[in-house]
Amino acid sequence: MRERPGPLDDVPLDVVELGPGVLAGFTSRVGGASVGPWRGFNLGLRVGDDADVVTAHRRALERRVGAPVVFVTQVHGARVVRVPQETAHETRADGLVTRSSDVAVGVYVADCAPVLLADPVARVVAAAHAGRQGLVAGVLQATVDAMVRDGADPARVVAAVGPCIAGASYEVPATMRDEVAAVVPEAACLTAAGTAAIDLAAGVRAVLLSCGLAPTAVHLDGRDTYSDVALYSHRRAVHDGVAATGRFAGVVRLLDTSGAASG
Repeated sequence: MRERPGPLDDVPLDVVELGPGVLAGFTSRVGGASVGPWRGFNLGLRVGDDADVVTAHRRALERRVGAPVVFVTQVHGARVVRVPQETAHETRADGLVTRSSDVAVGVYVADCAPVLLADPVARVVAAAHAGRQGLVAGVLQATVDAMVRDGADPARVVAAVGPCIAGASYEVPATMRDEVAAVVPEAACLTAAGTAAIDLAAGVRAVLLSCGLAPTAVHLDGRDTYSDVALYSHRRAVHDGVAATGRFAGVVRLLDTSGAASG
């Protein structure tokens, strides 16, 4: 029988600054106990990896942030749920919003953009999964709107756009690029070879600015999942002829008043 992983206490979390009282960051595939095509710190339960290993990774992430992490089944759409109120009844979504310091919210990705947002004054945080389809469907607008309904002011919201596939690597048919550009013009670009492509990070930034966020409040990680082997990439796996790959995550939590889990 395959040996199960023991305690995982050194979770690689690249912490990002979203304001006082907020803990946020992005994982990678560094560390962890997954093997084969999922090698590393895989957090995806539905990609063929050993469920016990992935569960151990998720528990380790929860210890790192000091609270349970709520993930939902992502559907590349614009559905946003509030945590913890709605997750018991609606678990298919691409955005999560919470005002609770008892949980963290997160999204997992392998080329799409993980977007973390916070209004530290209103004490509202959110996580959104923004791929090509979600970007066009309006997941970011829906997420910011949900934050506003919970008291956030877009002018105060700070956002971190995590690692995602870069425009230079994200070649698509010209018709697909044009369909995205019809909704988010800033996402249209060319690959390094001069072919049609989509720049997810640029598109995400443009949409967030249109929602009222300040230009200085939208921070782009800049790493390209396709070229950076420390990150999972579905497209790189397909290019390499590998049937599966793992998922890394963006996660954000409101800290309690005692400052526990700060890091």
